[in-house]
Amino acid sequence: MVRAATTGLGWLVALLLFFPILWTVLTSFKTEVEAIAFPPAFWPEGWTLENYFQVQERSEYFSHFLNSVIISLGSTILGMMVAIPAAWSMAFQPGRGTRHVLMWMLSTKMMPAVGALVPIFLIFKSVGLLDNLVGITLILLIGNLPIMVWMLYTYFREIPSDILEAARMDGATTLKELVYVLLPMSLPGVASTMLLNIILAWNESFWTLSLTAVKAAPLTAFIASYSSPQGLFWAKLSAASTLAILPILVVGWISQKQLVRGLTFGAVK
Repeated sequence: MVRAATTGLGWLVALLLFFPILWTVLTSFKTEVEAIAFPPAFWPEGWTLENYFQVQERSEYFSHFLNSVIISLGSTILGMMVAIPAAWSMAFQPGRGTRHVLMWMLSTKMMPAVGALVPIFLIFKSVGLLDNLVGITLILLIGNLPIMVWMLYTYFREIPSDILEAARMDGATTLKELVYVLLPMSLPGVASTMLLNIILAWNESFWTLSLTAVKAAPLTAFIASYSSPQGLFWAKLSAASTLAILPILVVGWISQKQLVRGLTFGAVK
């Protein structure tokens, strides 16, 4: 009885969380009149693809999509190149201040991003990184690096250090130890860390709206462009949002088991 009640509660919470996405998708197939009608209709009366056609005609969706791909993959790959050695060092060569460094890195994620906006904006402006793919990739790399280090650190801590010591006794250098011993053993953790970072970078809106305009604008800026002084065009805005979230929804659905395992790894021993 208790198990059935908790299962039902879990489904209810899941439906509540998913409902805004479902409503956005359904609204994208309505006309503008239906989208703002009161009381609102759940199902579209006449299903139409007109909003999607108008979004494609008005905006360069694929250029924004390509920017999102470059930013997400670029910040993830560069982040892994920094996070893997850092997590290895903290997990297998800890010092007296390792724990403090980890906690400090985590605390940076609690700081409101707006607190660092002005200095970063001025720095980017002075070095020519505003509305630049390199600049926005670097800022997303810095923003997500603490999470990447923490996730990899948690994975690496589960691997017995005896295995790495055996590799060293066989003559493995630090680089070979990382590449041929540690990474194959922690491949699920590395994959889930990369997937989570791609999703976080794809969904990032504060920095992308603040530091990009046209050339480097990703899909989050593409959605925001449908908010105008004349008001919100809800049906077209929903169509643009659906196009923006669709790729990451597919990736998240395919990799959901890997993501859940990565986020809960080490929680229970």
